[in-house]
Amino acid sequence: MSRTPFEPNLDRLPREIPVFPLSGVLLLPRGRLPLNIFEPRYLAMVEDALAGDRMIGMIQPTDPASRAKAPALYETGCAGRITAFSETDDGRFLITLTGVCRFSVLRELPMADGGYRRVAPAWERFAADLQADEADAAGTLDRERLTAGLKCYFKAHGISANWEHIECTPDERLVTSLAMVCPFEACEKQALLEAPDLAERAKLLIALIEMAILDGREGDRTSHRH
Repeated sequence: MSRTPFEPNLDRLPREIPVFPLSGVLLLPRGRLPLNIFEPRYLAMVEDALAGDRMIGMIQPTDPASRAKAPALYETGCAGRITAFSETDDGRFLITLTGVCRFSVLRELPMADGGYRRVAPAWERFAADLQADEADAAGTLDRERLTAGLKCYFKAHGISANWEHIECTPDERLVTSLAMVCPFEACEKQALLEAPDLAERAKLLIALIEMAILDGREGDRTSHRH
């Protein structure tokens, strides 16, 4: 997952970005997130982003159960560029966001005319997100332990996998993909987002998978006792 010519440098990252609050949804640098956009305010957000720098910030509400129109947000999100876009006949946008860099929320800005939220981001803390290199990531992942855990985890969740493909996927791409697609709790997704580097994210990913397996086994034992 090397950089492309279209990715901005730190000094070219925007000073304000629209944000899309979604609980349980994770975007990581160089990860690809498909989104189905249908709410009017987020249709407006995508249109405005396409007319500008194509950047949208993905961020989670702190309370996944909140029904507030503008729920409180975590202080850390990840910005992505719209790298694929199509329209549907029933008025939706299908887009893909490719993760660029994480950000800290300095402050929330007044709501945009289209009804979506905006923030002033601080990028400097996560500048290393823009410099990640596949070669630097090599050796950060205990693949044997991860594979053993994944086989149990996927079986428990009814997830099928191409194990040959997983074995040949580079470390960063594998960790990023698994962190984004595995059905972890919202707070666990946030912890993966805030992990300082790939090595720590890989350790946390394995720990979350192993804890989920253990919790499942404990649940099975409890149900058998009743």
